[in-house]
Amino acid sequence: MTDLNSSQTETLKVGDPAPDFTLSTHNEGELNLAWYQGRKNVVLAFYPADWTPVCATQVPSYQDIFDKFEKYDAQLLCISVDSVPCHMSWAKSMGGLSFPLMSDFFPHGEVAKKYGILTGKGYSGRAVFLIDKKGIIRFIQQVHPAKLPDNDMLLKELAKLK
Repeated sequence: MTDLNSSQTETLKVGDPAPDFTLSTHNEGELNLAWYQGRKNVVLAFYPADWTPVCATQVPSYQDIFDKFEKYDAQLLCISVDSVPCHMSWAKSMGGLSFPLMSDFFPHGEVAKKYGILTGKGYSGRAVFLIDKKGIIRFIQQVHPAKLPDNDMLLKELAKLK
């Protein structure tokens, strides 16, 4: 499999309204995507699984640039099919996180499926969606599960929304 780096998934493309969802988090109870409309841009970072080598690089990389998300008035939401207790333990092992890890555990992969990135193996693909304050998808980056999304590219796209 090669990099996908596409402006669309199986079900969504840039310019589409982002499908709403509510998921439990490791640190804030339940969060709903629609709540952010009119308030903040949202970065949805889907990753395959806690405790895996590439994910253990991707998720902490967002902590390293967390101040940039705040600068661009964006809320980061990381999503995988892992359970809330798994997220809690993983976040603790990393020394805590400034953003929520959201659990797409039950119904299994429902949000990943809405976003067109649920794999046939039951985990989400590695993809980043940038959603503006109106709830419209402005950027999609899918990469091979063994590769990392490009944070610099994401930040350049975020800057365009400021």
